[in-house]
Amino acid sequence: MRIARPRAAKMFAAVLAIGLIATGCASERDDDENGSGDDSQPFVFGAAGDPASLDPSLASDGETFRVTRQAFEALIEHEPGGTELVGGLAETWDSNEAGTEWTFNLRDGVTFHDGAELTAEVVCANYDRWYNWSGTYQNTTISYYWQTVFGGFAQNESEETPDPNYVGCTAQDDLTAVIEVAEPSANYPGGFSLQAFAIHSPNALEAYAEEEASGEGENITFPGYSQEAGTVAGTGPFEISEWNKGNGEVNLTRFDDYWGDAAGVEELVIRTIPEEDARRQALQAGDIQGYDLVAPADVATLEGDGFQVPVRDVFNILYLGITQDSNEALAEPEVRQALAHAMDRENIVNTQLPEGGVVASQFMPDTVAGYSDDVTTYDYDPERAQQLLADAGAENLTLDFCYPTEVTRPYMPAPADIYELLKADLEAVGITVNPVPLKWNPDYTETTRDGGCNIYLLGWTGDFNDGFNFLGTWFASYMKEWGFENEELFDLMAQAETEPDEATRVALYEDINEMVMDFLPGVPISSSPPSIAFSDDVNPPTVSPLTQENFAEVSFK
Repeated sequence: MRIARPRAAKMFAAVLAIGLIATGCASERDDDENGSGDDSQPFVFGAAGDPASLDPSLASDGETFRVTRQAFEALIEHEPGGTELVGGLAETWDSNEAGTEWTFNLRDGVTFHDGAELTAEVVCANYDRWYNWSGTYQNTTISYYWQTVFGGFAQNESEETPDPNYVGCTAQDDLTAVIEVAEPSANYPGGFSLQAFAIHSPNALEAYAEEEASGEGENITFPGYSQEAGTVAGTGPFEISEWNKGNGEVNLTRFDDYWGDAAGVEELVIRTIPEEDARRQALQAGDIQGYDLVAPADVATLEGDGFQVPVRDVFNILYLGITQDSNEALAEPEVRQALAHAMDRENIVNTQLPEGGVVASQFMPDTVAGYSDDVTTYDYDPERAQQLLADAGAENLTLDFCYPTEVTRPYMPAPADIYELLKADLEAVGITVNPVPLKWNPDYTETTRDGGCNIYLLGWTGDFNDGFNFLGTWFASYMKEWGFENEELFDLMAQAETEPDEATRVALYEDINEMVMDFLPGVPISSSPPSIAFSDDVNPPTVSPLTQENFAEVSFK
C-alpha cells in the first residue's frame, strides 16, 4: 500500500509473461476450542486516518483501502499473511507469451451487494470506465494508480499524461475476460491485485456516471456518491452501510450472499482515532477491539496486559527525501553524502521502531528480489559529514526540513520524534534546520510531491512483490519531489521494465540499487515491522505485510 503521492510518469513496461495459475484467496478461520462467540457484537477497529473515498478507484491511500478492501474485491488478491498472488474474483489467470493479453477465468455464482451478478462483461465495463475517464478524473490525485499501471486514457487531455498502455477488454464468454495491453509490464500481473482496480456492480457504475468529480490542480471535489454510503456496491464479505464523517466512523454489515466464507461478525466499524495514545487507551477501555500502528513503546505494556499484538513481516522503507533543484547545494553529491553520514539511523531503529526494525541500505527491503549486497553504504560519521560539507563549500548550509503531523505510517510510527532526532544529527554537523511541520493530508503529501521541501520524510509499503514496485515508484523518470535528471539511471530503469526474463530483470534491479546508492538521491533510513493490536476476546485476522488485513476473518471467542 502506498501513500497518496500522485505522479504522471512514462508508461511502465516490464513483463511477467509467464502464465500464472492461482487458487482461491478466501481464508478459512480456525474452528478451535474458542469457536465463534457472539457474532452480533460489532467489531470496532481504530484506524489512524479517515478514508478519502468509498470508491477505491479514486484513491491511493492506505486508510481508504483498509475500508474498501472489506467490501470490494479485485481479479487477483494476495494470500493471507503473505505476498504471493492468489485468485480473487478470478479463480485462475494466465498471459500470452508476449505478456500483452491477460485472460481471467472468473468465479461462477458471485453476487454483488445490490444483487447483480459478476460476469466478464461487468469486468470489462469497469476497466473501460477507468480508461475513458475525462476531465477531473485525469488528475493524478484521482487516477494515480490507473496512470501508474495502465498509462493514460482514451483521450488524454494533458501533455503530461502518459500514453495509454491499456488497449481493451473482451468478454470471451460469461466468465472469461481478456484484458489486452500494448506493452508488457512488470506491473502485471501484480497490478490486477490493486484495490484501486476492484470490481464494482454494473448498477453502481450507472449511478456513478450521474455524478462527476470537479475542480482542477490541488482543488479536487470527489463525486458525491463516493462520500456517502448507499450507491457503491462490490462483492466483498461486508457491504458499506454508513459513513458518519462527524463521528469518524464507517459502518459495514455482513453480506449474507458472499461467495466465500461468511464474515465472523455481523457488523464491522472502522473508527478514526488519529492519536496513537488515544487508540491505545480506547483498546484498553474496551471501546474498540483492535487498532493499527501500535507505538513501539506500547507493545510490551499491551502484551503484559493480555492484549494480542501480532507483528507484520517487513515490507516497507522509510527514507529522507532530497529535492535537489530546491537548493543548489543539494545538487552536489558531497552534500547528499554528508547528509547520509550525519544521520544516526541506528539510533532511530533502536529508539523509534519496534523489535525487528533494521537500518535500510537501499530503497527496498531485503524481502524483495533485486536487493543488492554490494551497494555503497554511508555509516554514521559526523566528522566525515563535516569534511564533505567543507569540500563542497557548504559549511553554512540551511535547509527547510518538512515532516508530517497528525499521522502515523507503517514505516514511520512517530514522525515528529524521528524528525527531532534527525534535526539534532544535522545540526551537530553545522547544518541549520528550519522545521516545516505540515498536516499529512493534503498539505504534506502535496507539498512534498510538488518539490516544496529541501528535505523531507516519506516512505513506502509495497503494493505487490516486485522490485519495480519500489524502484519504479521513484526513479523511472523525472519527479518534482526528487528534482533531478539522471538519464543513465532512467535508461537502466527502462531496460529493467521491458526485460522478459525474471532472473535477468532481478539482476537489473540489483544494478539499479547499486547505481542509486552511488548517486544518492535520498537516504534510506529503515525498514519496520509494524504492529497491530487486538483485544483478548477476539480471534484476529491474519496480519499482512502489505497491511491488507481481511476483517471477515475476525470472530469473537
